[in-house]
Amino acid sequence: MDTIHQIINTLFHWIQSLGEWGIFFGLMLEVIPSEIVLAYGGFLVYLGKANFVMIVIFGVVGGVLAQLVVYWIGRYGGRPFLERFGKYILINKHHIDKSEEWFNKYGTGVIFTARFVPIVRHAISIPAGITRMPVWKFTVLTTLAVIPWTLLFVYLGYMLGDNWEHIDEAAAPYVKPILLIALALLIVYVVIKYTISKKKAGQSK
Repeated sequence: MDTIHQIINTLFHWIQSLGEWGIFFGLMLEVIPSEIVLAYGGFLVYLGKANFVMIVIFGVVGGVLAQLVVYWIGRYGGRPFLERFGKYILINKHHIDKSEEWFNKYGTGVIFTARFVPIVRHAISIPAGITRMPVWKFTVLTTLAVIPWTLLFVYLGYMLGDNWEHIDEAAAPYVKPILLIALALLIVYVVIKYTISKKKAGQSK
């Protein structure tokens, strides 16, 4: 475990030296929590070393590509591969179990909502890949979720300035309302999906 922490620290120092590209690669590697990487991006904006819009763009692209990698691993490697090697991208068996439970319960629409839910958000791409969810649909829903997440943490990192490392405390009041909105959207999605399926069933009789 100490070795893993040492590797993570080394990676983060490397990311810090790359500026905007560091944000991109930091999110692509999926080793350091996205909240920390994005908040550091906001700190770079605070220091005048990066442009806010560019950090957001690099953050969104890196975040989406990272999830596409997990999607493809799920699609071609399956659950056994991820149970064995997922720890290297901060995904364990519990994450996989919860994400599959959510995916099976709510369907493809959960790809958007789950991005705001602890435990589930890093692993929800796995069942999407395993069930061969259409890539275009997965990408669109993932992008729609990654954009507000990226904007929030880059902005908070910028506002915190030298205190950017306290991002968890600063983000807490914002994350809860976002989660509630996301859950409300998920409920609406499930209701609409159920209504459509009932209509189709009625028409086929």
